[in-house]
Amino acid sequence: MQTVLGANGQIAVELTRELYRSHTHDIRLVSRHPQKVHDTDELVAADLTDAEATSRAVAGSEIAYLTVGLPLDTQLWEEQFPTMMRNVIDTCVEHGTTLVYFDNTYMYPGSTAPQTESTPFAPNGRKGRVRAEMTSMLLREMEAGRIDAVICRAPEFYGPGRTSSYTNTLVLDQIKAGKRPLVPVNADAVRSLIWTPDASRAMALIGNTPDAYGRTWHLPVDPHRLTYRQLIAVASEVTGRRIPFTVLPVAAFRLGSLVSQPLKEMSELLPRYRGDNVFDSSEFTRRFPDFAVTTYRDGIAQVLGESR
Repeated sequence: MQTVLGANGQIAVELTRELYRSHTHDIRLVSRHPQKVHDTDELVAADLTDAEATSRAVAGSEIAYLTVGLPLDTQLWEEQFPTMMRNVIDTCVEHGTTLVYFDNTYMYPGSTAPQTESTPFAPNGRKGRVRAEMTSMLLREMEAGRIDAVICRAPEFYGPGRTSSYTNTLVLDQIKAGKRPLVPVNADAVRSLIWTPDASRAMALIGNTPDAYGRTWHLPVDPHRLTYRQLIAVASEVTGRRIPFTVLPVAAFRLGSLVSQPLKEMSELLPRYRGDNVFDSSEFTRRFPDFAVTTYRDGIAQVLGESR
């Protein structure tokens, strides 16, 4: 049995498809309101902030994947995410279940230095501190030998379906709707973006590779990174039309945050859009050389070709 905790998000749905396609049909999906991806999926409704419910949801699982997400609400993150991580760790230890944790980069410095698996944590805001706390909690348990786990870290998403990153919502979804894309802060900074199906495929592969455990992996990105200006130029080629865009400066976000909670929540992340973002996934590429990474052009074409 392989169990996906936080099973309704885009990453989790694609992870479930990949597990079913390549690894096992014995899959359990856990969330507050889980929905089947395949007819054979087992559904368990559970709140991961409840220790007993978490234990019941994981019992009997060989591998658990923690992919749970929360709305971009700092207070909610501080109240719930560390509790969820504590409960999941304790549950996996209790049942002898290995843990695959899907992580992000919010705890990294918002600098232009390349990010590797050894980049030290230096969060510059409350959400980053929450993510650093969660990951550090798991790392301590791994180092103590209490749990067999692996951390799969990804940069900002872009992708099909319900992918809801800023690149999707501000740029690609705008283009798809025939509207002017809105570029956060800087159109000429290099971005490292991960195609959501690639993130899920890579996580399933790592989770089913026993010698990959006990460490952190950067999940694979196309190394031919683009700026937003270049990304929109590719979109222009794909659609066959010129696509003008608007750059939203930091001041615009600050003004908007006075009346918009989502823009207020984004303010912590804005320094990451000022300069180049170089997420290095070369260690994954060396370990799994046959893994085919989706190119930015292919990913952009797929998103823009989806029916609305």
